Amino acid sequence: MKVLIAIDSFKGSITSIDGSEAIALGIKDIYQDAEIVTIPLADGGEGTVEALVHATAGQLVETKVTGPLQEKVVAVYGILGDEKTAVIEVAAACGLPLVPQEQRNPAVTTTYGVGELITDAIEKGCREFVIGLGGSATNDAGVGMLQALGFRFLNQQNEEAGLGGQALKNIHKIDVTQVNPKLKDCTFKVACDVNNFLYGPKGATHVFGPQKGATPDMVKELDEGLKHFAQVVRDERGTDIHHITGAGAAGGLGAAFTGFLDAKLQSGIELVLEVTGMEASMDGADFVITGEGKLDGQTSMGKAPLGVAKLAHHDRIPVIALAGGVAEEAAALNELGITSYFSIMNAPMSLEEAMDSKMTYQNLRLTTNQLFRLIKSVR
Repeated sequence: MKVLIAIDSFKGSITSIDGSEAIALGIKDIYQDAEIVTIPLADGGEGTVEALVHATAGQLVETKVTGPLQEKVVAVYGILGDEKTAVIEVAAACGLPLVPQEQRNPAVTTTYGVGELITDAIEKGCREFVIGLGGSATNDAGVGMLQALGFRFLNQQNEEAGLGGQALKNIHKIDVTQVNPKLKDCTFKVACDVNNFLYGPKGATHVFGPQKGATPDMVKELDEGLKHFAQVVRDERGTDIHHITGAGAAGGLGAAFTGFLDAKLQSGIELVLEVTGMEASMDGADFVITGEGKLDGQTSMGKAPLGVAKLAHHDRIPVIALAGGVAEEAAALNELGITSYFSIMNAPMSLEEAMDSKMTYQNLRLTTNQLFRLIKSVR
């Protein structure tokens, strides 16, 4: 018996690593000699660094960088087991949780710290990068990140235009003479699961700005700044950073990575599956177990469990999905590669009780135990 376990975290409840351990114990309760392969899962957002570092026997790196409000914050990124690939979640340096509710203002927040993380990884020998977009408190089109990498954005007086989304409207020239020369040897793969263009009604500011603290007047001004910046980039570099699917991700970081660092934007789960070598790990598996906190319509739109299921379905491996909650629309998952799905809830309880990590751990183990007890009885 070989079982591959690849679950996402149950957000707010249990990590992918701990949840996988509980499932593995449930299997071992019934099949003591089972071969169990565990690959922590993430979809490019929160938890991606931890999942990829664990899956590749890499290491976590902690360093101080410039936070979204220009104060120093401690950020963590990963270096994978190959010792040449860095994995960075931009939220570690410019995430919304780093900004108190009353101070949220995308006119002033900066992505500068993201560039500092990249620089730190370059100095440690990394030349390949996996970047997780999402959760940023910024709307600066990635200019702060680029400034940390040596790009200079100048106003009409040939002075630095400044930091934050409010600086974009002042940019009139881009100076690349001081760009880190090692960047030319670097490749960037960026996990991006939004398709917004840079500016306009469906752009970075209009769609994501209000949740970052932008008022209606600020939304208009910041959107005009993004449009102005895109025009400057077109004039100076001959590059259209607006009409790129995903350019508006993370306050325009998608545009910066593609337009200045030649990055490839791709589905978060597809990128994670590629880096972890998930398909090769499935070879010879009798079952695949996946899951996340809740299975619903969003799961069928391409979240982590579906990505795993599609790979397994290709090799005709049965897929069991476990979740804390299962919505009615999850039935569509049976047509998309998930053989069967189960809620791990086994008794009425409050949401607080259900989210308790010890309860989730126990329920994952118990549910898995019962499922494999049934499997053993019919094999």
